[in-house]
Amino acid sequence: MRLNCPLPSRPGVRAVIGVVASLALVAVPGTAGPTAAADSRQAPSANPAAVRHWNAITTQTITANLGAMHPSGQVAVWHGFVSAAVYNAVVGIQGRYALYKWNARGSSTASPEAAAVTAAHRVLLAYFPASQSRLDTEYAKSLAKIPDGRAEDQGVAYGERAADRIIRLREGDGRFEPIEYTASPAPGVWRPTPPAHPPYLDAWLGTMRPLLLEAGDQFRPGGPPALSSARYARDVNEVKAMGAKTGSSRTAHQTETALFFGGNLMVQFQTAFRDYAARHRLGIADTARLFAAANTSAADAVVTAWDSKLHYALWRPVTAIHQADTDDNPETEADPQWQPLLVTPPHPEYISGHAAVAGAVLRTVAGVLGTSRLDLNVRSEAIATTRHYEHADRFNKDMVDARVWGGIHFRSADIAGCEAGNRVADWALAHYFKPVRRSMPPGSQSSLPKCPR
Repeated sequence: MRLNCPLPSRPGVRAVIGVVASLALVAVPGTAGPTAAADSRQAPSANPAAVRHWNAITTQTITANLGAMHPSGQVAVWHGFVSAAVYNAVVGIQGRYALYKWNARGSSTASPEAAAVTAAHRVLLAYFPASQSRLDTEYAKSLAKIPDGRAEDQGVAYGERAADRIIRLREGDGRFEPIEYTASPAPGVWRPTPPAHPPYLDAWLGTMRPLLLEAGDQFRPGGPPALSSARYARDVNEVKAMGAKTGSSRTAHQTETALFFGGNLMVQFQTAFRDYAARHRLGIADTARLFAAANTSAADAVVTAWDSKLHYALWRPVTAIHQADTDDNPETEADPQWQPLLVTPPHPEYISGHAAVAGAVLRTVAGVLGTSRLDLNVRSEAIATTRHYEHADRFNKDMVDARVWGGIHFRSADIAGCEAGNRVADWALAHYFKPVRRSMPPGSQSSLPKCPR
């Protein structure tokens, strides 16, 4: 993938519809009556289902290019880019919320729906050109649902501008810059883990320019517990007992919880938020805002987590347990045969990326919705089950526990990750996605979820 790949010029709306004439019954321009008169009789098309649909297409496109179980924070980055462009395309027309790093408002007579689908299509095409055929087909179908006329044309043009703005903002942001990990194996220092011992994956995420924060290390937490400390011993012994693949102390429910969060958290969140927005009948602006706030804060939580991983380079539980006879801690004991329930991701331990993303996303979403009672139906892509989370605090607790019970994180790394994510969220809420009118305040601090201790 290349940042500066050439973008195809926008096909005319009528040309696009002509491509899909066989897919839907669409009136041919010039035979459907005067479009100017139609435009004056109805509001510009603004169906929020279009935003949800293109969020699903974004997930599908990312998966097609990275793989279904890609164990990296890249997924959050791409969702952040697309969601930011769609948000600007919609609120720049409807005017209810502050634009994201842009000041070019669109015409109030433009179609927010046409702007949204155009922005999503154009950003995805810029970063995933190999998916052009499918993206173009979906785009044509989306435009075919929107009445022809000036509102559609204006929306398409403004959506292009919104997408191009995000693409320009992200030029030279450090994506894919090679980061060489050169730390020599030593007690406490990360090294590739079994069974495949893959190299450090996507280390560049720790140096990429954030979307919302001023710097990737802005909310870097203090360091992990010292290897000789009692807290470190508690962490090691807990994951050794509770996170083992065989012979663990887990209950069946604890095992199911570990497996439930064993896939890509960003995919779980997208599905849950699409369901929430549909059930709660959010309008197009509120739907776009929900995804943008969640996904840009998730992307910056990833940057924050990967910055910490690069900086502290702490070894994973499987290495710590195998090498416990080298940690200078009398309360730990080596077990070279120990294996975790889940396969250990190929990057350092501290802080937990899953916990950081969950802490950031749930707190940000609670802020934009004004409540920590989130009413989320969350589906696991790993084991194909669904859980209902009424409150964000319960989700955070399960997330922290799950990474310990899966054998891939120490509790200290999970809690530090969640807290770092909370700080990302507070920054996002203080600086972005704000209502234009004072009569629509974000949620108060007392209503926001907190991390388990």
